[in-house]
Amino acid sequence: MSTTPLRRTTVAVATVLLAAAAGCAGAEPEPRTAAARPPQVPHPAPSSAGRAATAPERGFTLVASGDVLPHASIIRQAQADAGGNGYDFRPMLAGVAPVVSKADLAICHMETVYGKEGGPYTGYPSFKSPPQVATALAATGYDSCSTASNHTLDDGAAGLGRTLDALDKVGVRHAGSARTAAEAVRPTLLKAGGATVGHLAYTYGTNGIPLPAGRPWAVNLIDENKILADARAARAAGADVVVVSLHWGTEWQTDPDRQQLTLGRALTASATGGRPDVDLIIGTHAHVPQAYEKVNGTWIVYGMGDQIAGDMINYSGAFDPRGNQGTIGRFTFAPPAAPGGRWNVAKAEFLPQWFNTGTGRVVNLNAAIRTGENLTGVRDRIQQVALSRGAAKDGLLMGE
Repeated sequence: MSTTPLRRTTVAVATVLLAAAAGCAGAEPEPRTAAARPPQVPHPAPSSAGRAATAPERGFTLVASGDVLPHASIIRQAQADAGGNGYDFRPMLAGVAPVVSKADLAICHMETVYGKEGGPYTGYPSFKSPPQVATALAATGYDSCSTASNHTLDDGAAGLGRTLDALDKVGVRHAGSARTAAEAVRPTLLKAGGATVGHLAYTYGTNGIPLPAGRPWAVNLIDENKILADARAARAAGADVVVVSLHWGTEWQTDPDRQQLTLGRALTASATGGRPDVDLIIGTHAHVPQAYEKVNGTWIVYGMGDQIAGDMINYSGAFDPRGNQGTIGRFTFAPPAAPGGRWNVAKAEFLPQWFNTGTGRVVNLNAAIRTGENLTGVRDRIQQVALSRGAAKDGLLMGE
């Protein structure tokens, strides 16, 4: 950003480090948070023949949303929503909580870093957000957030660490930045339905701020070879599905730029043993909705737009309403026909959303329109963009 101003399904993260040299050891992901989750399904009892009865693999739904970008106006709104006693970001996200919490796995993009408890907190250009944002993300139903962005180093290594600490405290996993070298090579593995999902995240840069001295691993930078190596490592560590979050693209440009198109083609074309290395790409950063496209049999969301942001001012110095428009991507994965095969997307959907800066609330546009709100123009524009690269012919639908 360079302009202004629960379900609580069984989601887990692996705790096994990747081997430094040859091969990677995987582990069964452990439950992320015991509280507020349904009881774990016990392992199948041995059959009469002495072999474990194998339950059929279950498919799962994954939702992903765009940039969470607390400008100064957003911070003030959260303070007002808390009655002047701290900060409460939960009301802002309440409008999409039903969609997020019903998915088996929900991924957000936490663009900014968190300041110290008690502040000071700042918006653009150098963000330090209240850590209560993390509480709201967990309450809304998010399970993992990408944390690699051009603002990841706005407050140096300390801000990066505070952010990951806060997410850990509320049980939200993360990918894209790291506090230690060991954490940097540890794949984020999450449980969804009958699958283990690997979540990876990368950014195009950090606004010219150098990586902390002695910590070249602190933030994942976009590099095709590294992304593919990490995807293969996540697969070796047990991931059935590999999801890559990319902070990329050109701000205020609706069409994907050359890097997005070139890198997207390369990542989706890569395969190991006849199986694609990457199963889904979800993009952030442009601040406007961008298209969905199926490339080499793999879905790419070039840009989901902003989920939370203040009034956005574009490069012309004018308020641009597109900066508060976005989508939630929802993908239903089906288990493979044979063990070791690919988990395919059986259904791909986009859900138009809008952040109402007047009320400080995220709006599920289709739900609002059903109740009589006159927002069809905003919804239809987002739909036009989402389908602008021919995704309808590959089955992309507008969801509710």
